[in-house]
Amino acid sequence: MELDIKYPDIDNDIIKEHGISKDEYLEIKKILNRDPNYVELGIFSVMWSEHCSYKSSIKMLKTLPRSGGRLLVEAGEENAGLVDLGDKLAVAFKIESHNHPSAVEPYQGAATGVGGIMRDIFTMGARPIVSMNSLRFGSLESSRNKFLLEHVVKGIGDYGNCLGIPTLGGEVVIEDSYAGNPLVNAMSLGVVDTDLTATATAEGVGNPVFIVGAKTGRDGIHGATFASDELTEESESKKSNVQVGDPFTEKLLLEATLEMCKQDWLVGVQDMGAAGITCSSSEMSAKGNCGIKINLDKVPLREEGMNAYEILLSESQERMLVVINKGYEKQLNEIYEKWDLLCSEVGIVTDTGKFEVFKNDVRVASIPVGTLVLGGGAPQYDMPYTEPQYFGELNSLKIEDIKLNEAYNENLIKLLKSPNIANKSYVYEQYDSTVRTNTVSGPGQGAGVIRVKNTNKGLSISTDCNGRYVYLDPNKGGMIAVAESARNVVCTGAEPLAITNCLNFGNPQDPEIYWQFRQAVLGMGEMCRALNTPVTGGNVSFYNENTQGAVYPTPVIGMVGLLDDINDFTSASFKQEGDFIVVLGSINSTLGGSEYLKIIHNKIEGPIHNFDIETELSVQKLCLNAIRKGLVESAHDLSDGGLAVNIAESILFSKENIGANINLSRKLRHDELLFGECQSVIIITIKEDNLHKIVSMANDLNVYTQVIGKVTNNNKLTINNLINLDRKEMNNAYYDSIKTIMETV
Repeated sequence: MELDIKYPDIDNDIIKEHGISKDEYLEIKKILNRDPNYVELGIFSVMWSEHCSYKSSIKMLKTLPRSGGRLLVEAGEENAGLVDLGDKLAVAFKIESHNHPSAVEPYQGAATGVGGIMRDIFTMGARPIVSMNSLRFGSLESSRNKFLLEHVVKGIGDYGNCLGIPTLGGEVVIEDSYAGNPLVNAMSLGVVDTDLTATATAEGVGNPVFIVGAKTGRDGIHGATFASDELTEESESKKSNVQVGDPFTEKLLLEATLEMCKQDWLVGVQDMGAAGITCSSSEMSAKGNCGIKINLDKVPLREEGMNAYEILLSESQERMLVVINKGYEKQLNEIYEKWDLLCSEVGIVTDTGKFEVFKNDVRVASIPVGTLVLGGGAPQYDMPYTEPQYFGELNSLKIEDIKLNEAYNENLIKLLKSPNIANKSYVYEQYDSTVRTNTVSGPGQGAGVIRVKNTNKGLSISTDCNGRYVYLDPNKGGMIAVAESARNVVCTGAEPLAITNCLNFGNPQDPEIYWQFRQAVLGMGEMCRALNTPVTGGNVSFYNENTQGAVYPTPVIGMVGLLDDINDFTSASFKQEGDFIVVLGSINSTLGGSEYLKIIHNKIEGPIHNFDIETELSVQKLCLNAIRKGLVESAHDLSDGGLAVNIAESILFSKENIGANINLSRKLRHDELLFGECQSVIIITIKEDNLHKIVSMANDLNVYTQVIGKVTNNNKLTINNLINLDRKEMNNAYYDSIKTIMETV
């Protein structure tokens, strides 16, 4: 079929600029039975980009458990995952990346990352109640990396604070591999009445299509394609690919949309995120097995002279596409006018099965919608993969190769000062963590916990991944990322329900990078199946590379857990003198992959700790059961920095005068015992009277337990006569180091 508009011949340079391969261009010609025009090439470019189509990852993602448990919709079916909480309530949550935009425009890149993930939640009909994030930067010895951290954090804080959504925590990781390519992963969570959930579907021939929210400008054009390419020295010139956010408009849009989602005349709604009008129109119509016709002359524009290509590909923020039953146009307009927002009818649902676009009464694009979308005609590739050479070279570390450093007090202080362990109050104090008054546990102590209003329930949320582990052993590292995020929510008294993920990797066309990706996904899937925590959805971010190579493979896990009774909430802080300090699990630590090995010996080598799934499940079950029985005073999993850091943190989280005296023996070298890292270990404190009950429960589950010390009131940490430190010295190292680094010119 000939279109009503012609463009000059599209040459190979233009095709390449759009990120389209020669084979893909030939496939486009086959689909259309003709050459595409320039507008259509732009449409295919964004919809077939890595960011939208997942063309290099979808076959692996399908190996993850995408249903089961308490899931109400399968992964990828809607804007966000939806998990049943009981009592006609559900939780919607998702995590996504905004890495490339944040690298070139950190403030707006981070801010719009928060805004976009919020819209994914409230387009489900859910009110966002929690924001989380996972951030990674290069060494803070670099002024550029400090600049990126400062402005990313400010962007996240300003946007979330203006919206009035509490940020309950997350993680900040500093590693050389992230220099120049920071990872900015934003997570949001909301709660919805199961009778009021919305869907991202267009259906009903003749039903009107609306754009609601803000006007369309030139910001963010080709943002999806930009996010599907490597960062280079020229990337700084692509700031126009970065969207500009307005949290005050978003707040109005949130309230108007939640009001709309209560109406039975709503058919479907979807955020205009990546690829803007193009993506929302094609995905909604493909899901409804229908067509859609859009008239660009009716799209409210912020700038004069915008052509069809620019309007279709703009990623201007705070916009959504809405489909309603015909005859209710007035009611829709009244809602958005009430909230002082634009509401413009721009199209109609058709039975053609095509995405048809008109400008100035001329048809500028006509494409079968199914050929554009993930799960339809978008490409799906089997990528080549091969084990990297470094894998064998970096996983042969022997303990005898590491010279014993006996400065144990000094080394613990160095670890507490390490940016990956030190308290991140410099970051999280810029976030409002208590707005709306439902926060039970905010940033700084592991998983965040929030009360579900008008119920006795609570939700525990953790974002977690040790990229160094995944680099050294992608399969095991992927398992550990899931296991540790689950362990974090268990330590608060919550049962892990499901995960969302943000998979940050390098160039998928590099077989060694794709091997990392493949192994990590397989490991994640195995652990999720064991925990019965299905994957609700998420995001894949490829091409995270700088001039030195790829970032560490970083599959960030967002885990959500449920406290049926908020009174079961447990913190990591020691409570009172005389409490027994008990280990659940076996401390059989190794130095491989540890923060100690990196900070003290300047080595990043494995093997990492030998992880056992059944042991992990038993330890988590024991801890959760003990908390629910009221036996546990505090719970804190053993992770970065090992035993000494774990105990030091629990002291520092506690009220004044609290200390700890630890005595234990293991067939480990002193540095392994103190600072080595292992999995499947949780340190709890209990009253002496409850010891027998804990031991009995542990025996039933075949979990090794040991009393290793007592909580004291002497403001000191002592471990095996190897460490003897005053709380004040630890406090200064732990709480002041990040602020000092960031304020040093």
